[in-house]
Amino acid sequence: MWLLVGLGNPGPDYARTRHNIGFMAVDTIVRRHSFGPWRSRFQGETAEGTIGTERVLALKPATFMNLSGQAVAAASRFLKIPPSAILVLHDELDLAPGRVRVKCGGGAGGHNGLKSIDSHLGPEYHRLRLGIGHPGDKDRVTGYVLSAFAKVDEDWRPALLDAVAETIPLLLGGDETGFLNRVALQTRPPKPRADRPAPPAPAETTAAPAPASPGGVLAEALRAALSKPSSKD
Repeated sequence: MWLLVGLGNPGPDYARTRHNIGFMAVDTIVRRHSFGPWRSRFQGETAEGTIGTERVLALKPATFMNLSGQAVAAASRFLKIPPSAILVLHDELDLAPGRVRVKCGGGAGGHNGLKSIDSHLGPEYHRLRLGIGHPGDKDRVTGYVLSAFAKVDEDWRPALLDAVAETIPLLLGGDETGFLNRVALQTRPPKPRADRPAPPAPAETTAAPAPASPGGVLAEALRAALSKPSSKD
């Protein structure tokens, strides 16, 4: 059994923030794979289902981000799920918006949710890092992650969440490379079509003949009259 953990902060005030993209990803997975209803359990909200051949418990901790490890540890210990079968989905400042990476173990990289999980279970669990970009100044990080996604982010955010939900069976089945390749393919901007017909060339126009001047008309009439044969013998 897999424990699929989305990180975020509870409540409507945080629902659209960048820090909650882990919640958003798990919500999309639960809908896509027709999990059972959400219910309160393990200091969070849980839903059960199947992805491919794997039984999965999805968890959104109801503690705030800094205490996420309490909920993850409660579920892990009660259900006897080892860290090797835990996948945590979280926001990642060090990845460009819309990019994803997978890793197992390693440091928390300053992420308070990961720090909390590390303190309860150690670092040897899987992480799906969902890129949200960096504001460019470390002093702006807190305000940035706790702000709602901007309108421009809608160019990539829904596509990323849908791609992760569709291809998550590959990741849980051990095909990390296949998962990353499929997500990249599905979130890549479409290329211009080479078979589109070229725009029609502008129609050729024929210049109208210039009107004859009055003098020219009279001269032509005189030449015609003089060239006629005489009727007299």
